[in-house]
Amino acid sequence: MKFAISSTAFLVALACAGAAHAQTQVVTIGHSGPLSGPNAFAGKDNENGVRMAVEELNAKKLVVGGKTLEFKLVSEDDQCDARAGVSVAQKFVDDGVKYVLGPYCSGVAIPASRVYSQGGTMVSTVGTNPKVTDGGYKNLFRIIASDTQIGANMAIYAANVMKVKNVGVIDDRTAFGQGVADEFTKEAKKLGLNIVGQEFTTDKSTDFLAILTNLKAKNPEAIFFGGYAPQAAPMARQMKQLGLKAKLLGGDTLCSPEVGKLGGDAVNDTVFCAQGGTMLDKIDAGAAFKAKYKERFKRDPDAYAASYYDQTMLIGNAMAKAESVDPKKVGETIYATSYKGVAGTYAYDAKGNLKQAPITVSTFRGAAPVPLASY
Repeated sequence: MKFAISSTAFLVALACAGAAHAQTQVVTIGHSGPLSGPNAFAGKDNENGVRMAVEELNAKKLVVGGKTLEFKLVSEDDQCDARAGVSVAQKFVDDGVKYVLGPYCSGVAIPASRVYSQGGTMVSTVGTNPKVTDGGYKNLFRIIASDTQIGANMAIYAANVMKVKNVGVIDDRTAFGQGVADEFTKEAKKLGLNIVGQEFTTDKSTDFLAILTNLKAKNPEAIFFGGYAPQAAPMARQMKQLGLKAKLLGGDTLCSPEVGKLGGDAVNDTVFCAQGGTMLDKIDAGAAFKAKYKERFKRDPDAYAASYYDQTMLIGNAMAKAESVDPKKVGETIYATSYKGVAGTYAYDAKGNLKQAPITVSTFRGAAPVPLASY
């Protein structure tokens, strides 16, 4: 009899455990970004933003359809390479991952977006090239300002605040670099600035002396660089080496603290950049986010940790509102509502672009980015 009671108790406990398990639903959040190579610092930072949000969503114990959602992060290295990024996209789709944060690079986001669309996976990217949202995919959201907004605002700042007249342009021929440089150039010409020279490089280069020497001969007051932090930093050092007094302007990627780490005092009051989002230091939520991030990861957040965090939190909240984890229903909820996050308010137009995307212009002092103004 004693054995029978023990067996019954065991079976009851097992049944209860099974019932508890049945009331939990795992939601996998994928992250696609450069976890190796020169832009690995950005990929890891973005991943950390997602990780923070996943941990907070799990603490909230959101219930959908009578089941408590358990969020799980899976991160893959797309190397900022189109071929690798498409492979990552196919892997996520094949594994049934329905939500992906990333890619970071436009050159990955553009081809990978088709794979995600065909697989029914929602994508939230910081790829800024206008072509990223030109595919008409209803499952894709650009979670920051586009090149059109970033490049144009940097041109406006150069003309109206810096009061420059003659500018040179360099781009690295990537989808991002060329896109943001083109948008800067278009707006600069509208504002009456003179484009005195245009040069090209690659996202693998480290020696810019030849193209900088060409531009120096044309006396630009500023040079706009469409490219990434690992090239911007040595470019600033080589400008100083050549005695080229021009300011180095750029888009969001130049706002990374990595530019200061790699460029040292050569970037101080020389590098100016435009980044999507408001000045985190000026708002309570931003300061609190930076403190939480540093406590969790023992380092300061980089350019887009807050944006990745915000969008992941938005997705979780949209699931609760939609009472569904189906990306189609969650996407419909996101389109129909707005969400106030750390880096701004997220409300999307029919193409998946932010309706209002604030821009912050920063420079470097003490080899660290310092925000100057938000627009």
